[in-house]
Amino acid sequence: MLIIPVKDGESIDRALKKYKRKFDKTGVVRKLRARQQFIKPSVTNRQALAKAAHKQRLQSKEEQA
Repeated sequence: MLIIPVKDGESIDRALKKYKRKFDKTGVVRKLRARQQFIKPSVTNRQALAKAAHKQRLQSKEEQA
């Protein structure tokens, strides 16, 4: 359960914005979407390797520049 402290005189819009930001940081929606469909471990590993290779290419480009 998320608890958002609201100060006296603070607008509802501001409190909602705080709530949404905190909710996004928890990653609940991301986890739910990931659980909707089973992904084989081999596919997960392949995606992780591709992501790592992409990051490494970006870092090498930054070092060259």
